Amino acid sequence: MKILLVEDDAMIGENIQIALEGEDISVDWVRDGEAADMALATHTYDAMLLDLGLPGKDGMEVLRSLRARTNSTPVLIVTARDSVPERVLGLKTGADDYLVKPFDVEELIARLHALVRRSRGMTESTYRNGNIEINIETRQVMVDGSQVILSSREWAILDALIARPGAILSRSQLEERLYGWSGDVESNAIEVYVHGLRKKLGPQFVITVRGLGYMVGKS
Repeated sequence: MKILLVEDDAMIGENIQIALEGEDISVDWVRDGEAADMALATHTYDAMLLDLGLPGKDGMEVLRSLRARTNSTPVLIVTARDSVPERVLGLKTGADDYLVKPFDVEELIARLHALVRRSRGMTESTYRNGNIEINIETRQVMVDGSQVILSSREWAILDALIARPGAILSRSQLEERLYGWSGDVESNAIEVYVHGLRKKLGPQFVITVRGLGYMVGKS
């Protein structure tokens, strides 16, 4: 999962980033509305965590601009504005969920998983394909009823692929899921991790579409 965090408070932003990365969620963090617009225009995210009280362009304006471009990226507003009118306005403007500061990090992560799951059209958190069963929230992977342990990078690739079963993801799209802005991209990283997934989940689970990228079958 790759998240855009839009938060101008350094302490709050750092705490959220550490918590999410501890769950192997890739985080791009920006601190103002203009930077958020630029990130959304040039990158693809599974969801955005959006503060409203931003310098320059307000978070609500970022949300309006996003929806005006028919960008359906799920948005979880995380703000200190706790009045009912503010919540209603945020949801009417296009937010998918609303969380008031201060909040529990576990609740934030749970809401984020639920939001992304809904955006993927999943009614439950489990992806099944043949003898393979994958719980997206707990990251538990079962093959023939036995648990298989994946590295964090293998999981990042797997999560990106099962988010869109049947769709081809290019190498560059997978690299975006694997690395944040601060990460150095290794030249053959995708091939290495795909090879690892095939060893653990079976050689036919991740399909190579020559010249285009990789995909997994629909569950």
